[in-house]
Parts: sequence; structure tokens; C-alpha cells
Amino acid sequence: MVQLIRQLLIYKPFIICLFIVNLLGTIYGYIWYESQLKITPLIFLPFVPDSPTASLFFTIFLLFFLFNRSVPYIEALAVTSLFKYGIWAVVMNVFTLYVEGELVWQGYMLIVSHAAMAIQGLLYIPQYKIELKHLTVAGIVILHNDIIDYVFGMMPIYASLNKYTQQIGYFTFWLSICTILLTYFLLKKSLTARTHIIK
Repeated sequence: MVQLIRQLLIYKPFIICLFIVNLLGTIYGYIWYESQLKITPLIFLPFVPDSPTASLFFTIFLLFFLFNRSVPYIEALAVTSLFKYGIWAVVMNVFTLYVEGELVWQGYMLIVSHAAMAIQGLLYIPQYKIELKHLTVAGIVILHNDIIDYVFGMMPIYASLNKYTQQIGYFTFWLSICTILLTYFLLKKSLTARTHIIK
């Protein structure tokens, strides 16, 4: 089963389908952020649409991967931001369900799509050419985004969760740290496995 999944991930028709799905998801994500972007100061615009930017990084990776090219900095940004914001969105929507006692259908859609988003980035770890310097830059980027979101108040708008902003900011910081450590561990494990195969 594992071998079948690995073969599917490098099967070009599947990669093309995944590319299209992520491209459309990215476009939809930016549209979803439209109302918040309209009230966002110009200097902060690149930092607000977290999830669509994460899927944009992954879409770029897939495009290069189709042509057997690697883009390590993009790969590092993709895997870390996909996991972080995928998990973050799942937790926030589940938290919204807990606070409000109900969730609109879009909330359930976001839970499923963002869970898939987090998983897909990890599945391609054996294909990445990420080194420590690439992961370091990606780590700085996602931690910097936390500062923009929770120091400058540019976090995604969840009206019912506004009173929990400090707690959410604390959770998000440690989610970033865990994301960086998990990515490092999985990359190291993948590299060790590849080295063992070569030997």
C-alpha cells in the first residue's frame, strides 16, 4: 500500500490533477480573503492570505516537479506553511464549532480541505531537495508571519474567536515551532532512508 502511494505521487497524470486542484484552491483562497484584504494596510497584504499562499508555494513546486526540476526554498516554504496553516485552520474551525455550538457547511469544507492540505505537503517530503539553509529561511518566514498576525493584528478574522486572540497567538507560535521541528525530523529521516537505499 505504501509503495502504491509512493508510485502514485510521482505519476505525472496524478501530479497534473494535483496541480490543477491546488491552483483552483489557491485562487478560491485569495477570493475568500477578499473582504479582509480590502481593509488590510498595503504593507501587510503579502502576509494576510496564509493558506492560499501556502498552496501557491505547493502549486509552484508541483509545476517544477513535473519537469524534474527542484526549487528548494519554495519546497521548504510549501511543506512548512501547508502543515502549519492546514492544522491551524482545522483547529480554528473545530474551536468555532465548540464556541458557537454549530458550524456552517463552509466550515466543514475548510476542515476537510485544510487537513488534506497539511497531509499533501508531508507526503512529498521524499521528493524535496531541502537543506538546512532552506528550512531555516522557511522557519523564519512562518515565525515572522506570527508576529505580523498577532503583534500587528493581521490574523484571519474569526469573529466568534476574537476574545481568544492571545491564546490563539500562543498556540500558533508553538504550532510554528512544532512544524519546523517535525519537518526537520521527517526530512532527516527521508535522507537517511535514501542514503541507506543507495548504499
